[in-house]
Amino acid sequence: MIGIEIIKYSLKNLWNRKMRSFLTIFSIFIGIVTIFIFISFGWGLFNYVDEITSGSSADKILIQPKGGGMPGLDTTFALTDDELEIVRKTPGVKEASGTSFKVAEVKKNKNQKYTFLISYDPRIPIIMEMSNIGIEEGRWLKSSDTNKILAGYNYQLDNKIFPKALDIGDKLEVNEIDLEIVGFLEEVGNPADDAQLYTTEGFFDELYPEISETSGWVIARVEMTQIDNIVKDIEKRLRKERGLEEGKEDFFVQSFDDMIEAYSSALNIIVGFVLLIAFVSVIVSAINTANTMITSVLERIKEIGVMKAIGAKNSEIFNIFLLESFLLGFVAGILGVIVGWGLSSLGGTILQSLEYGFLSPYMPSTLFIGCIAFASITGAISGAFPAYQASKTNVVDALRYE
Repeated sequence: MIGIEIIKYSLKNLWNRKMRSFLTIFSIFIGIVTIFIFISFGWGLFNYVDEITSGSSADKILIQPKGGGMPGLDTTFALTDDELEIVRKTPGVKEASGTSFKVAEVKKNKNQKYTFLISYDPRIPIIMEMSNIGIEEGRWLKSSDTNKILAGYNYQLDNKIFPKALDIGDKLEVNEIDLEIVGFLEEVGNPADDAQLYTTEGFFDELYPEISETSGWVIARVEMTQIDNIVKDIEKRLRKERGLEEGKEDFFVQSFDDMIEAYSSALNIIVGFVLLIAFVSVIVSAINTANTMITSVLERIKEIGVMKAIGAKNSEIFNIFLLESFLLGFVAGILGVIVGWGLSSLGGTILQSLEYGFLSPYMPSTLFIGCIAFASITGAISGAFPAYQASKTNVVDALRYE
């Protein structure tokens, strides 16, 4: 058992060797700061993924072009209205809707920007459900709306897209046509998404008659219990319609969960790799701590002999050195989480100002406690062997040691 006297004695020894203690603490501190920052940002990303994969997206599937390019930019791929109807008639599909994208020139007074103009069917707003986007202000589009748009969140802020914030009822010139804003969408946290414009499927076809009978994406709501079979069935039907062989499709049919799983897997690899680097740093600091404690034991051989000669037990000698290494890790852990919290908060603020709010860190109390505990345990483990060696020191040899 570690008593008050042992604690005081250990603290005094660490203070007497300030520079060595500082360097040991600093080596552990660097590893803890790194771990804290990357876990907080990784945790934030995982929370974001969990948020967008909540119940409203679990029953959706997406048909899109291969190659990963933004639909609407490449007209070599498009799903026709007939193919959309094939998707709708597939058993297990409750409803399906096509969505098209075009890069549009947007003007307000003398200011000009380029962004995506996206179409959707207000009667089947699956694209909004899939992204969990709600209305911040105003109203949703109606099927009968002409020359009207929904604007992304950033249009209602000064100096984000245009110098002056826009209001409901204001007009934007899109491809030289004045369109009235009827609503602003909630913040997504991505500057590109928060700058997009949405209009009805019918009006979009009037603007771009050359692609009026096609869709860049098709999103379908399906029976969740049959989702895998439905994906295979849609692939088979579209292959037959397009005259394609299996394995040579020019499209993807994926459940939303599949896409998120692929994203999460990539995220896991990235976070794992970064944490591996951080843990290597911790291992190096653990070796440094062990080296410090071994040096401390060698320097204090005679001191250990004196303590044993006046009655100190092996367990008390062991506790002294174990406590010293534990305290080095504990102090490094506290300093590490404080600096890690500060840097993560600063990074989150910067990302928020750059409109990448979805990348914000998540820092629960368990992260603070976990990092401090990890640093403390690392310090204790590093000092365990030197402490054991110190406890087994022979009294006679120690007193004769020079």
